Amino acid sequence: MRHYEIVLLVHPDQSEQVPGMLDRYRSLVETNGGSVHRSEDWGRLQLAYTIAKLHKAHYLMLNIECDAATLEELEGVFRFNDAILRHLTVRKDEAETEPSVMLKRKENKDEREQRRRTVDRDDDDDDDVSDDGEDDGDADAVAVAVTVAVSEENPESDDTDKVEK
Repeated sequence: MRHYEIVLLVHPDQSEQVPGMLDRYRSLVETNGGSVHRSEDWGRLQLAYTIAKLHKAHYLMLNIECDAATLEELEGVFRFNDAILRHLTVRKDEAETEPSVMLKRKENKDEREQRRRTVDRDDDDDDDVSDDGEDDGDADAVAVAVTVAVSEENPESDDTDKVEK
């Protein structure tokens, strides 16, 4: 048996069906005597170019060990499934079981977004209103400063200063 890495691009409207698809492909490989070494869901990502007027797709990656007949059957399933936009199968020399670079990148991005959300939530609490619901006065001080600055630039003139022509 040989080792393969398969990358699938799934239609973004079919994203909720991805776990079921992965289970079907896994059972197909395992019933034919193969094994799945790694299965990753990279989520929705931007496409490099549009495919069927779509700009995003749901990415999946499988590392499997199977024979040629199982691989042909699996690729036939990919070919006739309308939800799969593209698939790529690459033969590998050995099984890869550690997380891919794409999965690590996705996890790092998720961690950064989580930290950003917690920081934004903390900043929202510290704005103009304190925790007890009273105004801190920062907005009023800024409004007074702007009013003073405008009045100094444009002093009001009396009607007696106007010259009639």
